[in-house]
Amino acid sequence: MGARILYSSMKPETEPLGPENIIGFTTGILTGTFSPLGSSFTAVGKSPLTGTWGDSRAGGYFGAELKCAGFDAIFFYGRSSKPVYLWVNDGKAEIEDASGIWGKDVVETENFLKGQHGDNRVQVASIGPAGERLSLISCIITDRGRAAGRSGLGAIMGSKNLKAVAARGTGKIPIANHDKLMDLRKRFIDLAKEEREFYWEYFMKYGTSGATAMLSTSGDSPCRNWTGAASIDFPNAEKVSDDNVIKYMTGKYGCHGCPMPCGGYVKVESGPYACEAMKPQYETLAAFGALLLNDNVEAILLINEICNRYGLDTISTGSAIAFAIECYLNGLITKEDTGEVELAWGNADSIVELTRMVARREGFGAVLADGVRVAASKIGKGSERFAVHVAGQELPMHDPKLTPTFGSAYLLDATPGRHTQGFEMYLDTLSGAKMPSFPEIKYDSTGKGDGMASMAHFNHVVNSLGVCQFPSNLCAIQGTPSLADFANAATGWNMTMEELLVCGERIACMRQAFNVREGFKPTDFRLPDRAIGKPPLASGPLKGVTVEIGNWVREYCRSADWDYGTGKPSERKLTRLGLADVANDLYEK
Repeated sequence: MGARILYSSMKPETEPLGPENIIGFTTGILTGTFSPLGSSFTAVGKSPLTGTWGDSRAGGYFGAELKCAGFDAIFFYGRSSKPVYLWVNDGKAEIEDASGIWGKDVVETENFLKGQHGDNRVQVASIGPAGERLSLISCIITDRGRAAGRSGLGAIMGSKNLKAVAARGTGKIPIANHDKLMDLRKRFIDLAKEEREFYWEYFMKYGTSGATAMLSTSGDSPCRNWTGAASIDFPNAEKVSDDNVIKYMTGKYGCHGCPMPCGGYVKVESGPYACEAMKPQYETLAAFGALLLNDNVEAILLINEICNRYGLDTISTGSAIAFAIECYLNGLITKEDTGEVELAWGNADSIVELTRMVARREGFGAVLADGVRVAASKIGKGSERFAVHVAGQELPMHDPKLTPTFGSAYLLDATPGRHTQGFEMYLDTLSGAKMPSFPEIKYDSTGKGDGMASMAHFNHVVNSLGVCQFPSNLCAIQGTPSLADFANAATGWNMTMEELLVCGERIACMRQAFNVREGFKPTDFRLPDRAIGKPPLASGPLKGVTVEIGNWVREYCRSADWDYGTGKPSERKLTRLGLADVANDLYEK
């Protein structure tokens, strides 16, 4: 829905931070339904970070509350002349003055809006000061720490003077067959616990923080700004993983309707990093851990809270600091540039301080606040060789040298540089054993295109239904209810999983058409040499590995029926998917 509306409503070459851009909040048909999966909403807009299609999903309770208030989606056009927020309440939507909360962090904003409307069940999606100051790596936060983190969408809200959306609804989401849905929920939970007991219990205990040490050892976690091997250069990964994270927990947190809550609240009682925060997950722990050679978990807990309160994408922020450290150590910037902050690998104090500067867009933080591509253009002196990104978006904490399907997703998805679009690895990982482990590394791309395309389509189904990816993995268990089963119970439809995957295929083409119309081609995007092993690492589990991602991209385009040179989905495919108007646009008829 988001891709369709933005494609139809916006002209090509719209300025991402101009009033003509649109920011949307979309839910899925399972959002808020108490399926064991449905908690998510997706923010959509033209990305100010990359100039491409932009979207980012978040869990929590906001999506469900928006639907209970009577809305499946909300889209904002134009620009307000003053700070405002949208108040959505039982079928009504009203623009309210936000001058009193402009400049507040997201926790202060949430608390104010709950008090303003006299109801602690008001749910809020808001930006912090980073989004207000148009940081291109800013994001949208709900529930203190559930982030629609990627694509820089917080800056779109800031450009529109839109501080927040606050929702409260007392209505019930209509369900075609409530008893059937609850029966499917029970069957799903029972089978998932039986067949994946270790995964289920482990995930509930740790969330993705439990995988940090394992992913560092395996080679999945990039290390020292993608130049090292974490198993060798970051031997203390366990200090920022599993038990060493949850020992700070003061309580559990789960998204709406989730039977395997992965979140939590943490507290550092005293010392320089004292804070009360949301528990960080793997991407944050790796971005401020192995990537920076920082094994101080208390510092990372504080950094996570700074990023959440100010509304910063932790992946991009950690990557920007890694870039800055390497520039500093190579003499491209000095203490005079950094405001007397001495940058070094593993220096927790300087990493915390630089994070604050980025969040506030102060001093050298202003150079980093728009991501590594912009920072490299400002610093010059060859610094671009230290900037690890695709089309401006910093790479996630998953190395294509270990799992090449991530590399193809980083290049081919309409939102470049995104790990949540390379879904094939997750299903491979969970399909064979009762405990998560890495699949065998397979570097031959021959014949892999069909699998990559199918998994991409499945991922789009997951996101558009409004469900979380982690429990959705468990739908691969034989006998477990499928996403189609849940969707049919909620809607009264009678769709097969194959028909749902056609919907995913249509979504992929719709998002891709947005980029093609903007003038982007697959060949415009490239992975940094470090991410593909040029030169190869000299040590660690990925020693000597170089991957030719171009082969994977060609295989995907062949299977998806996209032209490799132009990126256009074929005319026959667009017509088959009911997108004849899009075919006419792309083929100028």
